[in-house]
Amino acid sequence: MSSTKKFVNEFCDIIDSYGGRDKVMKALCYSAKLVAGYHLKRNPDLAKRYAIASSKISGARATLRLIDDIPMIQYALEYGLGENEPDRVMAMLGVTANIVDLLYYPIEKICWLSEHKIVNIKHADNWDNANSIFWVLSVYLNLMRTLRNFWLNQEKLNRNHQLCNPTNIDTKSLAKHRLELMSIIRISMDFVHAVSTLPKGYLWGGKLSTFQVGTIGTLSACLGIYQIFAKRRLNK
Repeated sequence: MSSTKKFVNEFCDIIDSYGGRDKVMKALCYSAKLVAGYHLKRNPDLAKRYAIASSKISGARATLRLIDDIPMIQYALEYGLGENEPDRVMAMLGVTANIVDLLYYPIEKICWLSEHKIVNIKHADNWDNANSIFWVLSVYLNLMRTLRNFWLNQEKLNRNHQLCNPTNIDTKSLAKHRLELMSIIRISMDFVHAVSTLPKGYLWGGKLSTFQVGTIGTLSACLGIYQIFAKRRLNK
C-alpha cells in the first residue's frame, strides 16, 4: 500500500509541472491515435471516436504551447553564446537550436490562429509546411546535442575507468549516462514522427500510417514519463 501511495504522490508531483503534464497528455494523445489506427479497418466507428479524442488532446497541447515564447526567450538570453558548454560544438548546436526555436514558436502560433479561423492567413498550407520544417530542424538539433553530450560523457567515463578501479566509478553518473542513451532513442522517435509531417516527396513525409505514428508517439511519451520518474529518484 505504501509503494502505491508513493507512486501516486510522485505521479501527482509530475503532473503538477508543465513538462510532466505535457508528457502525460502526449501519451494519452498518441495512445488514442494508436487505437484509432489499429481499428481503422476493423471498426471504423470506434476508430473515429478515438481519432477525435486524439485530436482534442493534441489541440489542448497546442493551446498550452501558446505561452511558451516568453520562457523560450528567457532561456535563450540566459544561454547566450553557450559559454558554459563543454566545447564549441555543443555551444554552436545550442545557439542554432535556440534561433530555430525562437522562429518556430511564432510560426506555430500563426498556424494555430489560422486553424481556428481567428485570423485569415493567406497561403495557410505554406505556413503549415514551414511549421513542419522548423519542427524537424528543432528536433534534429536537439538530437545532435544529445548525441554530442552522450559522446562527451562516454569519453569521461572511459577516462575514469582507465584511471581507477571500475567498482569505484560513480553509479549515479552511470545511471545518468544510461538515461541520456534513452533520450537519444526517444528523440530519434520524435524525429521520425516530425519528418513524417513534411509534404509528400520529402524523405518519408506523409508515408507513416496513423497506427505507426500512434505507436511512435506513445513509445516516446512513455519513455519521457519514465525518465522524469528516474531523474527524480536519482536527484533524491
